[in-house]
Amino acid sequence: MGRNIRKRRTPLATKAIAASAALALGGGGLVWANFYASAHEDNSGWNRTKSTNARVATINCPDVGQKLTKVPRSARRGVAKELALLDRQVTDAYKRLAETRQAQAGDANYVNNAILSPLKSKRVATLDRIGININRAGGKRPQNLDQLAQCQGVPAEQPQTNDGQQGGDQNQDGQDQNNDGQDQNQDGQNNDGQDQGGQDGGGQDQGGNGGQAGNGPSADDFVDITQVQGNAQLGVGANGLPANGDSGSTGSFTTSCGTNENENRNSDNVIVAPGVSNGAQHQHDYVGNQANNAFASDQDLANGDTTCQNQGDRSSYFWPVLRVQDGQDDIDANAPGGGQDGNVGTIVQASEAQLKFVGNKNSDVVAMPQALRIITGDAKSFVNGNNNANANWSCTGFEDKVQLHDKLPICPEGSSVVRTSNFQSCWDGQNIDSANHRTHVAFVQGDGTCANGFQAIPQLQVRLVYDVQAPQIQNGQVQNAFAVDSFPDQLHKAITDHNDFINFFDENTMNQMVQCINSGQDCQ
Repeated sequence: MGRNIRKRRTPLATKAIAASAALALGGGGLVWANFYASAHEDNSGWNRTKSTNARVATINCPDVGQKLTKVPRSARRGVAKELALLDRQVTDAYKRLAETRQAQAGDANYVNNAILSPLKSKRVATLDRIGININRAGGKRPQNLDQLAQCQGVPAEQPQTNDGQQGGDQNQDGQDQNNDGQDQNQDGQNNDGQDQGGQDGGGQDQGGNGGQAGNGPSADDFVDITQVQGNAQLGVGANGLPANGDSGSTGSFTTSCGTNENENRNSDNVIVAPGVSNGAQHQHDYVGNQANNAFASDQDLANGDTTCQNQGDRSSYFWPVLRVQDGQDDIDANAPGGGQDGNVGTIVQASEAQLKFVGNKNSDVVAMPQALRIITGDAKSFVNGNNNANANWSCTGFEDKVQLHDKLPICPEGSSVVRTSNFQSCWDGQNIDSANHRTHVAFVQGDGTCANGFQAIPQLQVRLVYDVQAPQIQNGQVQNAFAVDSFPDQLHKAITDHNDFINFFDENTMNQMVQCINSGQDCQ
């Protein structure tokens, strides 16, 4: 096992997770003991004999938050709470989907009648409250909002994205389709409806990958990186393109903020779910600003302590944790964001966390405004599709040759797993956030320019390195799997990786960064 796999929990980490457990929206006190009997578990023989009623692997609901581009500022916090409730409703429906395989086997209409129809009713009521929030703040209720209530079951054999495309490998990795429902447990069939994959999210593992068994990842989600044809382009399509080049503003600014030695983690997301505990339903690692939680105001963040060596950088950098699914309980095994939301196994601290800001290949950059929020990647991209996806996985020694977008790498001996995120680096010049947290920033175009009158800002590039033992795949099963935390219905897919940033550089340090980048210097 690699370095930093298991460390003593500090009071800071324990306090954050305990608070999340106490305040979780709809979390209750129940750990999902049978949650894991899901997409890769064969209870009915459906993977051996095709049926016209294909088994449902997960649930695909329209991502309402991404479609709300015009929400009055005074309504955004209320709308965010309703959006978080929509996420919780999907999670609860997915939990029921995972726990009722035996009933589904005996009734072709069970999923529609017992899971999707009640889910739609709940979503209709929540969407109505979103419309009311917008109207009360003087905004206009979005047209066809009710049409976003209907969700679909995604067949195990052919996962679908919201745009109707098959949810397999769209990124030229040269790998197989994501057959997420294929049975990986042929050596232990389970016909009695009981979970054989794990107890309470990581106790006794009886035939799954360290207690996950069905909620992902599966053997199909991993690939031996030495067998992948080279494709070193970062990002999916134009997403995540590096903005720096050999012309324009060629300098850089590197900030050193550690690897979360404090083990400061929570399952909040103050950007997309302010005021909602466990709004992310998965744990984040935080470096830099130490005051980040669901209830932190901009003033709280501006005054927060920082782990960055340069005390002029109080920015918040956070990303979903990576876990080894080793059958072991971590501190959050019984807590929201952890075992209660299908995230199990030992949290792994990165061995390296490199935070670097670079320029634009066509122009100078301007200073980022304080409290600017940027999210790159999409935590729901397994069902949403590639529009906002920005996942890049590789291994040390292979980064300039191979970047995987919807597969997790099996690295050769002596090589470590690498996650890379290149952030949006074009800004609308006005807003520090937007209703869907996307439209106020954009990626550079293929030629490196910013479209629509946007201004070039320093591009944050995050490189995370993890020393983890390479997973082993035998007889269609994966042992010692690793994956990033995710929403349960996203099945811990590689493509759901994402990264978050809130700018709290002080004015002098930000000006120093801009000067370094525009003058071609490399500063720290």
